[in-house]
Amino acid sequence: MAAALIALAGLPLAGRQNPPPLSAERPNADGVLGGPATADPLHFSPEELRELQRRFGVHGPQPRLAQLFTEGIDQLQPLRSFTLQRLEELRPVILKESRRQHVNPVFVAAVLFDEMRHAKPGEDIPIAAQSGLFSTHGPGQVAVSELMHQGLLRRDASEEQIAEARLKLLDPDTNVTVLVGKFARLSRELGLPRRRTLEASHSRHDAKALATLAYLHNGKLDYPRRILRSMQDPELHALLFSERKTPLPPLI
Repeated sequence: MAAALIALAGLPLAGRQNPPPLSAERPNADGVLGGPATADPLHFSPEELRELQRRFGVHGPQPRLAQLFTEGIDQLQPLRSFTLQRLEELRPVILKESRRQHVNPVFVAAVLFDEMRHAKPGEDIPIAAQSGLFSTHGPGQVAVSELMHQGLLRRDASEEQIAEARLKLLDPDTNVTVLVGKFARLSRELGLPRRRTLEASHSRHDAKALATLAYLHNGKLDYPRRILRSMQDPELHALLFSERKTPLPPLI
């Protein structure tokens, strides 16, 4: 049940850096998972993982060596600064599409911030995208299949149409639009609230919902923790919401 994917109660986001061990709690009479293991919004019970696997397909935890490599990249200040500059260029489309589709813009920016920092060299080059070496494309790492899910590409598309779709996903604005549409689509399929924006800092239920969306986007069990941590980054908030003022010309 969709409710079983988003039910939780418990601990604040800050604290443990490693996911807690999975336990074997069972759904209650309403089909909602309960017990102490659901206290951490970043924890997924065995039942939740099986349901996500059945409905969407998941990959499980990232190998520890890969996690260490990822954490090392995250510490590179020049890369961080460069990525923030790229995000600044995407700010208008992030805010516009997030508002239109009722998706948290900080969540979108956090996903982009992570995906752009860990992009593979050369994958934004059209000839590389068309080579078939990469399954996802653009700043948000979106797959061509997402266009099909959103009805933007026929499921029986020809090779020429798929090639054109790959090029479209390399366009940053189009890519962000499709990425936000992906989160809106998954939210509908999970039965998440659609009349308001999910806020991880205000509700553990919202935090679990955002963690689930992050998990489904990337497919790695450690990914939601990185995303919710990035959502607390003051530079991301400043980038999205600080007031822009045009400098006045000097008086002569």
